[in-house]
Amino acid sequence: MTNTTLDNLITDLASGTVQVVDLTVNLDENTPVIGLPEEFKQSPTFKMEKISHFDDAGPAWYWNKFSCGEHTGTHFDAPGHWVTGKDYSDGCTDTIKPQDLVAPANVIDVTKECAENPDYLLTPEKVQEWEAEHGKIEKDSWLLMNSGWSKRSVEDFLNYAEDGPHTPGPSVECVKFLVEERDVIGFGTETIGTDAGQAFLFDPQFPSHHLMHGANKFGLASLTNLDKLPPKGSVLITPPLKIVNGSGSPLRVLALVS
Repeated sequence: MTNTTLDNLITDLASGTVQVVDLTVNLDENTPVIGLPEEFKQSPTFKMEKISHFDDAGPAWYWNKFSCGEHTGTHFDAPGHWVTGKDYSDGCTDTIKPQDLVAPANVIDVTKECAENPDYLLTPEKVQEWEAEHGKIEKDSWLLMNSGWSKRSVEDFLNYAEDGPHTPGPSVECVKFLVEERDVIGFGTETIGTDAGQAFLFDPQFPSHHLMHGANKFGLASLTNLDKLPPKGSVLITPPLKIVNGSGSPLRVLALVS
């Protein structure tokens, strides 16, 4: 990349020719977190506590301390998050190559299908249908699934029932296709996690985690504003916090859109 290329980018950002779209949900104590079966330890909700606010504890400064699970709100899933990716030397948040945190994005719109069926599964056939119109998914690019799920209320977001959560996601065959045939850098979604709510019934279970992370690829969950991105042509900026041996972290996902 030449200096001219970077200069042009700065000029285009300043003029609005290139826009920055925020794909991140707000992070506060009302942010939903995933629930696990009772026998497993649960992820805590986000909590923030004031340290000082221009008062006796700190007369000239305001700051807080916060705590949460690594996979809270809009968050990044590193390969080391799952047992299939645990042995990668570059699979945690502090060892992922920086150049992998900026990559092009493909956005597939399945909002209609998900409105009709909360258990909708993205298939290879649907992806190839999309490719016939928009072009082949590039190696080392993201596939983002626009389900419209981020527009749901907090009460309806997790969509739990007696038999577990009912939320859309990729089928086993779709994840295999994206990993083996398209060699994507990762998969992103608007739901609480990158797998469908009923993916505990699949073989393998939780294929987006099992297969993506097993191939040293990434996940993004609880995204929003995917309807503001074109099917192709945007660039994602996705650096998680550089937690030593971190399995992931909340982050602010930004997209550059021409």
